[in-house]
Amino acid sequence: MIASRKNKNNKIKDALSILSLLGLPKAQLNERSALTLLSLLNLGPMTPWSNASNPLIGITPMMEFFAKQYKKAYAPNSRETVRRFTVHQFLNAGLIVINPDNTKRPTNSPKAVYQIESGALELLRTFKTPEWQTNLKSYLASVVTLKSKYAQARAMERIPIQIDSKIATSLSPGGQNILIKQIVDEFSARFIPNGILIYVGDTDEKFAYLDKQLLKNLGVEVEEHGKMPDVIVYYKDKNWLILIEAVTSHGPVNPQRHQELSKLFSSSSAGLVFVTAFLTHKALKEYLEQISWETEVWVAEAPSHMIHFNGERFLGPYDKK
Repeated sequence: MIASRKNKNNKIKDALSILSLLGLPKAQLNERSALTLLSLLNLGPMTPWSNASNPLIGITPMMEFFAKQYKKAYAPNSRETVRRFTVHQFLNAGLIVINPDNTKRPTNSPKAVYQIESGALELLRTFKTPEWQTNLKSYLASVVTLKSKYAQARAMERIPIQIDSKIATSLSPGGQNILIKQIVDEFSARFIPNGILIYVGDTDEKFAYLDKQLLKNLGVEVEEHGKMPDVIVYYKDKNWLILIEAVTSHGPVNPQRHQELSKLFSSSSAGLVFVTAFLTHKALKEYLEQISWETEVWVAEAPSHMIHFNGERFLGPYDKK
């Protein structure tokens, strides 16, 4: 048992040494990051570095690996910590790639998977061999080019969004952002003529676009960590603020979300309109019982129609109680 514990500690120390040599920031030189690297390589305490492999693995399976192979149990609510403070940095360093099996899968999807980059895998298989130092030097010299290559490939797949006649931006590919583009291009054009796009969220970057000044003019101060809707459009002709949730991997404007958004935008001088958007009627059916009254629903596959959940007006704000 002592030998087994020693092997586990040695493997973790080796992983930490590697991360340091690869230039990872000090904040990532910890046990959590070492265990994450080992899980990405499927390296148990007794498995030699030469046998490292590159499985497709999600965050939860990584944490299960920590517990099973190294007896390091992390609480389930640590999942976001692993993703934000280790995996995200591994991605930025070019050490791993996300969703290589499906590049259009949203990065925030529960099905997101990660894989050690092929060049990094070849390098790490030579750890503690005579070739290690030479291979490490060659890898470090090429990693900047490698990161640039992946960034360019990702950029080519991004979804273009036209904010107005002069401003454009783009969203990361896949999932929810496909629906967000349809909200901007189809829903807004049909139901909010001359609407002004204020905010567009992104699965990769929280604020793909934000007109902070216009929100401020309407009496709303945005907090960096506030739980924003996916799209915000200002309907100037009627002085309405349209708050839109795009439903793919998370839920609709249910009563709880309705209350959250009402509170977040309570200082708005414009009337609040709540909209839930779906790609298909099948998706709507899945969430139908959750949708809050006094909200609107739009389905992208039937773009010229809307579903009004109660009330005497169509697409309009309700008086505050």
